[in-house]
Amino acid sequence: MNWAVIIKWLPRLAQGATLTLELVAIAVIAGLLLAIPLGIARSSRRWYVSALPYAYIFFFRGTPLLVQLFLVYYGLAQFDAVRESFMWPYLRDPFWCATATMTLHTAAYIAEILRGAIQAIPPGEIEAARALGMSKPKTLFYIILPRASRIGLPAYSNEVILMLKASALASTVTLLELTGMARTIIARTYLPVEIFFAAGLFYLLMAYVLVRGFKLLERWLRVDECQGR
Repeated sequence: MNWAVIIKWLPRLAQGATLTLELVAIAVIAGLLLAIPLGIARSSRRWYVSALPYAYIFFFRGTPLLVQLFLVYYGLAQFDAVRESFMWPYLRDPFWCATATMTLHTAAYIAEILRGAIQAIPPGEIEAARALGMSKPKTLFYIILPRASRIGLPAYSNEVILMLKASALASTVTLLELTGMARTIIARTYLPVEIFFAAGLFYLLMAYVLVRGFKLLERWLRVDECQGR
C-alpha cells in the first residue's frame, strides 16, 4: 500500500466527496418535496387519484438508476425541442442531469415510504381528529403528516444512505464526484487499489456521519416512543 500516493491525492478526493455531498443533498431534499404529494395521492383509496403516482413509482422503481441517467443525459439531447428550450443549459450539464435523475428516482422510493407510513397510522388517531371537528386538510397537516414523518424516518434514512452509494453512478456521465475523481486519479497513477481504498474510506466516513445524524434526529423526535418501542 503506497500511503504517500494516498496522502498526496487526498485533497482532490476531498473535492470529489464535497461534490458527492452536494449531489446527494439536493437529490434527497428535492426528492422529499416531490414525494410528499405523490405519497399522499398514492395512499388515496380513489383509483383515479392514485393511478398516476402508481405509474410514476412503478417506472422509477422498476428500472435501474443507470438506465434512467443515460436516458436523461444522452436521450434528451436527441430532441430538437429540448436543445432549443431554456432547459438546455442545465440538461447538457452532467451535474444537473445527475441531480434531476437522482431526484426523480429517490422521490419514487420516498413516496412509497410515505404511503406505508400513512397507512401505518392507527385509524383511531385520525378518527379522533375528525371527531374534534378538524377538517381533512387540517387533519392531514397537523396529524397525518407529522405522525407519518416519525414512522417513516428510519426508512428515509436508509434511502439517503442508498442514494449516497448510488451517486457513484454519476461518474459514468463524466461528473467528477468522488468515484469520478478516483477514476481520474487512477488514470494518472495506475494505482487502483490505493485510490479506491481511499475513496471507500471517504464513503464510509460520509455514511457514518449521516447515520449518526439520523440517529440523533430520531432521538430528538422520539421515534421509538411513537412506534411503541
